[in-house]
Amino acid sequence: MDSATGHRARGYLSGTDSFGDSAGSMSSEAAQAPVTGGKETRVRTRTSPTPVAPAAGPDRRRWVLVITSVASLMVVLDALVVATALTAIRTDLGASVTELEWTVNAYGLSFAVLLMTAAAAGDRWGRRRVFAAGVTLFAAASLICAVAPGVAVLIAGRVLQGAGAAFVMPLALALLGAAFPAELRPKALGVFASVSGVAVPLGPLLGGAVVEGISWPWIFWINVPIGAALACFALTRIEESHGPDPALDVPGLVLAGAGSFGVVWGLVQGNSAGWTSVAVLGPLVAGLVVLGAFVAWQRRAAHPMLPLPLFRSRRFAAGNAVIFFHWASALGAVFFMAQFLQDGLGYGPLAAGLGLVPWGLTTTVVPQLAGRLVGRFGERPFIVAGLGLHALAMVWLALVAGPSIGYPVIAVPLVLSGTGIAMCLPAAQSAVLTSVAPRLLGKAAGAFSAMRQLGGAFGVAILVAGFSLAGSYASRAAFSAGFTAAALVSAVLAAAGALAGSLIPRRETKE
Repeated sequence: MDSATGHRARGYLSGTDSFGDSAGSMSSEAAQAPVTGGKETRVRTRTSPTPVAPAAGPDRRRWVLVITSVASLMVVLDALVVATALTAIRTDLGASVTELEWTVNAYGLSFAVLLMTAAAAGDRWGRRRVFAAGVTLFAAASLICAVAPGVAVLIAGRVLQGAGAAFVMPLALALLGAAFPAELRPKALGVFASVSGVAVPLGPLLGGAVVEGISWPWIFWINVPIGAALACFALTRIEESHGPDPALDVPGLVLAGAGSFGVVWGLVQGNSAGWTSVAVLGPLVAGLVVLGAFVAWQRRAAHPMLPLPLFRSRRFAAGNAVIFFHWASALGAVFFMAQFLQDGLGYGPLAAGLGLVPWGLTTTVVPQLAGRLVGRFGERPFIVAGLGLHALAMVWLALVAGPSIGYPVIAVPLVLSGTGIAMCLPAAQSAVLTSVAPRLLGKAAGAFSAMRQLGGAFGVAILVAGFSLAGSYASRAAFSAGFTAAALVSAVLAAAGALAGSLIPRRETKE
């Protein structure tokens, strides 16, 4: 590491993997350097162009929690609800299989590519302002999707929806972290994860009910009034906060966006175009090379969008690795469980949604309890136990999967899987957001959200590859065989996340 980089490193971490300056740090901030190798490095003073908002009072905190949680629910819900409407969209708009695939992938692609850009924009122009703009864009894009006369307009609307979502998720976490002091943050993150977790059972259930009871455009119409209300409340009830850097890292934004685009494009195309094809390997390799250039640039940038010294914190680095594998395993499992109930067991869309309710209920209840206990016992036990439980459940489902099994056979592993997923999420969020100084919450939240989205794309692609090697959609038996392979891949990903979680150090001080 060159001397300039080493000098910058001293300003990013505070204490040993914990917050060192208060949430109310003003324009002249002193950040205590981390303890490395038993030697204490120097204190460096950084100057921020605008004050970081102090932790809010109880009333303001409640508003922040409600607004950010509901916005997160809306964003995550839209990533899941479309799956049960694809058949109706194909019939109504005359969409091909490829067009249906892009109806799903367009959302995730723009979401993943713009996450780091959104976090940087929030730090520069105000997290509240950019968050409200993201919610507004999401609502406007939902309107476009609802009135789309053809599949091309629908896909364009989904691209804009993903862009709006990218400006919501990392800033929701940053606003939440800024509003709650360190000792209350794990509990708040538990509630946040719990509300977001409602999307798991509600997505397929709502999608099936709306498609069967009304019509598919209503899965988008519902976002319009909710988004408008959230934007208004955000601007009037949330205090503004900024990041530490006065300028945007434009080269970093371009490199991060282009690299993420290449990687995600290759992943979503892998199973349709073939993993060894030029159409897949080209974007994947190019994306990885560009991301390598992004890392090199961040080492020398005057105002880096992702300060690499953050990864010197084991809590920060391991927490981001955990969320990558956690979401890879969880999203891949959600993707195939809904299909297994329909294509493997013969359920209809609404019945399949109802079948996932026990799984989803755990993701609603468990995070609140886990969030309260993380502050007392630390993140590591909840991550290791949670992902271990989810891995066990996936192996269980792989062993019993078959076209003739009854629902009670899979009910218990579904509950165990949901419990494990729900235990891990608030702990992983806490590990990342309590490892940096408050002024860097936007950057930390952007990195966390980007790793989660990239993990989701990776997980679905890898599980689909495993499914394709062992099964097909030709019959219920063939689908069950493919589902068995996919469930085992999900278990391996969960085990990798548990291993990463075991590297998170125990807390040495009360935060």
